[in-house]
Amino acid sequence: MEQSRWTQSMLLDFYGELLTDKQRECFDLHYNEDLSLSEIADQLGISRQGVWDNIRRAEASMKEIEEKTGLIRRFEGTRRTLDAIKRQAEQIGKMTEGSAKGLAQEIMREIDRLEE
Repeated sequence: MEQSRWTQSMLLDFYGELLTDKQRECFDLHYNEDLSLSEIADQLGISRQGVWDNIRRAEASMKEIEEKTGLIRRFEGTRRTLDAIKRQAEQIGKMTEGSAKGLAQEIMREIDRLEE
């Protein structure tokens, strides 16, 4: 799994509730709020090293859980599949009229509902 901020946010969204409060807060402030270690340390009243340790422990825990469960990987695969189905339904809707076109539009609405 690549190490982008998006990936870090996904890890936190999926597995953040499994972390300690301090780990979750440090990780969130660093990756989602884009605060430096010093800013987080000042805000939480702990050392920069304490912030760094909490972030690394959180990251290691969430990566281990993802390796075991694969929830994010499966979520991304499902999303790609839904996007492909939606594109195909749009193409069908452009090629047909009547009830087939209505069915294609209903499929697209259902996919949009699932993506929310």
